[in-house]
Formats: sequence, structure tokens, C-alpha cells
Amino acid sequence: MNFPALLETVRKNCEITDARHARSMTMCSYLLEMQQYYRWENSIPYAESLPREELGNWLVEKEKSWSEIESLPYLPIDGEIDPFDSAAVNHRILPQGLVYGAGYGRFGKPHFFLGRLADRATREGFSVLVSECEYARDLTSPVAALQGNTIFLRREAVKRMIWERREELRWKGRASPYSCGYADCESMLESACEAVILHEIGEGMAGELLGKEWEEMLSGEISPRQEILARAMRDLLADCFSTLPSLVARKDPISIHFHFEHFKGMRRELFPRALDAYRQWSSDGNVSPLLLAAEAGREHWLSRCRTMLHLHESGEALPEQGAEFAL
Repeated sequence: MNFPALLETVRKNCEITDARHARSMTMCSYLLEMQQYYRWENSIPYAESLPREELGNWLVEKEKSWSEIESLPYLPIDGEIDPFDSAAVNHRILPQGLVYGAGYGRFGKPHFFLGRLADRATREGFSVLVSECEYARDLTSPVAALQGNTIFLRREAVKRMIWERREELRWKGRASPYSCGYADCESMLESACEAVILHEIGEGMAGELLGKEWEEMLSGEISPRQEILARAMRDLLADCFSTLPSLVARKDPISIHFHFEHFKGMRRELFPRALDAYRQWSSDGNVSPLLLAAEAGREHWLSRCRTMLHLHESGEALPEQGAEFAL
């Protein structure tokens, strides 16, 4: 496949999805994502400050260009392949050392990326495609995605996640393994990538238990708050099946710290028992509470996810608050 033409198409589709969806983000999230997108687009190292005036001018021009393209359709890849058919695209480009990802994320936003293929492996029956040096991406870049039996891991996005969390802790003046235990993002990258892969394997396990009805519910008419709750519960189910027990078995403290440094939002609200177990492990090295939390969570989150599915299938109102589901 012709690389310049491929790159142009993927970049155009990235622009179109941003034009359609970026401005629906909260203002805080939008500005943070735009800053990091500017950094990526201009290859500015994390340690360097962003030029404020240039950033402002770029932001104005970017929003102006979005207004001109937001009604355009997504372009086919290589003139004939549906842009969401990642398998078909990768069948052609993996031999060229490239990897392509496309799919739908939170609130139905399409995501696209094109990167250099860094690694290809099989884990627990899943094909794992690892990308680095991303040539094209949209504004928000998930660190990983599971599509069918394929896990896409984006090393650049993982590294950016580590850096952003370290910066957040530095601003807050909070000491943690991120801020004082490890020298730089690279020192955590491999452990972080492993934690992400283990979570995606857990997502696959959870998907097999919940069936296609779960994805149909997420893509149906549910409120943003209901979607956040549903996704958090499935994430916790995945963590209890795969991430937590596997991280404990690996005896890699860095990956455990990475997992819990990003244990935020609704997941943190729903699963305080896991957070308590992490704090105890951080204090005395005892892994038993982590394993017990995972064991209890497997049954609990599977039951709660099935309860939400039952409510949806019976036409009843779905909950928007997580308090009644917490463990």
C-alpha cells in the first residue's frame, strides 16, 4: 500500500472525527488534549514548555479548519476499504511494518491512528499488535483497544499517560512512585505496557461472559453518565479477572503502581476495597488483600454487569450513580 496516500487518508479521517466531536468535550479536557496534540504534531519533547502565542494561533486555525470539514464523510482506505475495517487494512500493511487502528470510543467518538509496528505477539489466545512512532492520530488517543481477538497497544499513548500523571503529581506536590521512585517515563514504560495488555485480556474475558448484548447496550440510547458507569463496571470486571491477579503473580511493583495511579474516576468510586488493598500493599508488601479484592470483585462485578443488562433488556431505567453497586 502506498504510504504517502495512506498517511494522507488517515490524517484526513482524524481531522474529520475531531471536527465532529472534539468541541463536545468539557473545556478543561479539550484544552489539555489540544495542548498535547500540539506537542505531538510539532514533535516537542515532554520536558519543553509549549510556546503560548504559537499554541494560541494554532488553536484558532485548527478550529477554523474543523468548521470546513465536519460534514465530510470518512474516506475509504486505499480507495476501497471501509476505514473502520482495521483487519483488512492491517492485512495489507503489517508486512510493511505498519499498524492501523480504527474504532469507536467513549460516547461514540471514532478513533483512528497509524503507526510503526513495534511488536507482534500472541497472548492468552489474543493477537497483540504494538505500535510506536505514530504518524497519524486524532485528538484523544486511547492507550489500547480490543477489537475481536486483536489487542492494539499504543506505546506513545502509554508514555504520554505516564508523563501527564507525573506532571499532575508534581503540580500537586504529592510524592508517589511516579514522582520520586523512578527516573523517567522510559523506566516505567515496559511495566505500564504490560499492565495495559493484561487489562485488555481481561476485557476479552469479560466480553465473552457478557456477550454481544453488552456492546449493543453501550451503542444504544443511554445517557453519558450511564455509559460511564457501565464502562467502569466492565473495566473492574476485567481487572479482577486478569489485571490484578496477573500483576501480583508477576511480582513487578512498578506495574502495580502504574495500575493504581490511573485508578481514577468512576472505577475508584465503585471499588474502594481495591484501593484499600493497594494502600496496604504499598505499606507492608502484603499481596493477600489485592488477591482477595480481585476474587470478590469477579463475582460482584459480573453480577452487577448482568443486572444492568437485565434492566436494559427489560426496558427499565438504568442507574446513573454507582453508590448502589460499590464494593
